[in-house]
Amino acid sequence: MLTRRSFLGALGAAPLGAAPLAAASAQESARRLRLAVVTTEWRDRSHAWHMAERFIAGYPVRGRWHRPAVDVVSAYVDQFPKTDLSRARAKEAGFTIHRSVAEALRCGTDRLAVDAVLVIGEHGNYPDNEFGQKKYPRYEFFKQVVEVFQKDGAVRPVFNDKHLSWNWDWAKEMADTARAMRIPFLAGSSLPMTFRIPAIDLPLGAEVEELMCVAFGGVDSYDFHALEVIQCMAERRRGGETGVAAVQALRGEPVWKALAAGNWAAGGWDARLFDACLCRSQTLAQAPTYSHRYPTPAQMREWVRNPVAYRIEYRDGTKATMLLLNGLVTDFTFAAKLKGQAEPLSTLFYLPPVPNVVYSAALMAQAEELFRTGVAPYPVERTLLTTGLVAAGCRSLGQEQRRLETQHLAIRYDAPRESRFWRD
Repeated sequence: MLTRRSFLGALGAAPLGAAPLAAASAQESARRLRLAVVTTEWRDRSHAWHMAERFIAGYPVRGRWHRPAVDVVSAYVDQFPKTDLSRARAKEAGFTIHRSVAEALRCGTDRLAVDAVLVIGEHGNYPDNEFGQKKYPRYEFFKQVVEVFQKDGAVRPVFNDKHLSWNWDWAKEMADTARAMRIPFLAGSSLPMTFRIPAIDLPLGAEVEELMCVAFGGVDSYDFHALEVIQCMAERRRGGETGVAAVQALRGEPVWKALAAGNWAAGGWDARLFDACLCRSQTLAQAPTYSHRYPTPAQMREWVRNPVAYRIEYRDGTKATMLLLNGLVTDFTFAAKLKGQAEPLSTLFYLPPVPNVVYSAALMAQAEELFRTGVAPYPVERTLLTTGLVAAGCRSLGQEQRRLETQHLAIRYDAPRESRFWRD
């Protein structure tokens, strides 16, 4: 296996082919692409089920069934639980499951034989680190993909599901490597791409004072989705993204104290943002025999046994709060305080239910564009920053909920003018 030093040192020496598809002719762009899937496991409701199967069966778009001009031709599957679907899908779609990542990219030959790579490092039996982060092998998968690119003298577009790695240094290395080798690289959550109710965006160049996402789920998993909700909006503020200066995570009683504080300066957050988020929720908990009631603080305490909050301080002074309130909501809502506006901007990031769950199709539409054009439709720096926020939040929780300065998250980038979320 490559060491970190040899991995980075090999970048300058490796013969690099031009990124495929970037300047494709009409004839080339019309041909069907060959896709390799690299995944931890493939079972019902896993991310491979959500994503890889979009390139096998297609998905609905604007009232028609879209079948991507992409064929899954090979796969590497790291673990095979009793509920494994990969073998059945291989038989159904006619692809081969190989014994290594390199074999999957070369389709059993001695040269790179695919046009694109879909990396899914989510689900499966893997250990946790000391801060409770699951050590999914996304970095290891990426290194093995890059080793093939280096040895075979060509690169291909790569999509990485969710955050880049549980290890910040590895995540940064992945982004740096893709940039140095000119690998078309995309990553992230389905939340920025799903429907919004109402279908609004944060105006590009707006002056933003404070942002919030109220969500559910666990740390090192759904916190990432909620942070991507915040970041896909925050990056559109005036001046573009400048990075994050500090993060503090709260759990349990400190969350309720912060809620009661009523504003950021007092150790909490803007109460109007919290209200706006709850009013956008379609799953807001209710007492028995009641409906359409705003929960009292006592009810919230009763229903939410383990609240979590991340308080985020951006380098330009903007503030943001992410809340995981299991028992109160089971959706993702967003609100922002814009300078000069009395009422918050707010929306629901809507997740259509099983079986179609087209929020993952919305994300795979971006992956398909990456594979087809060789150009990432939004900056991977968004996901690099949210990767760092997840790690910082988990560390803060594991270090007595201390405020952590995050000089390493001084990540600058400009948001795409078009947000790409699904509107119809």
